[in-house]
Amino acid sequence: MRTLSLPYPDDLLITSGKSPQALEAELIFLLTVKLFELRRLSLGKAADFCNMNKLQFMYELGRLQVPVINLDDDQIADELRDD
Repeated sequence: MRTLSLPYPDDLLITSGKSPQALEAELIFLLTVKLFELRRLSLGKAADFCNMNKLQFMYELGRLQVPVINLDDDQIADELRDD
């Protein structure tokens, strides 16, 4: 696995009121949420990336009002269609 080093200003640390470890965990989580929204990570991979289980990750997505299930228009129409 590759590693990404992300510099951030001390101001961000101060304004967040978090420890460096807590802030870095939050930054990783927010990046992961965006990658999940863009469908670049599955739910399971995203949860693993954040060191969470799927249920925890789903709860956090809900807290941020991010849909856990992302269906496109055709998939929604298929689900709603009467057979």
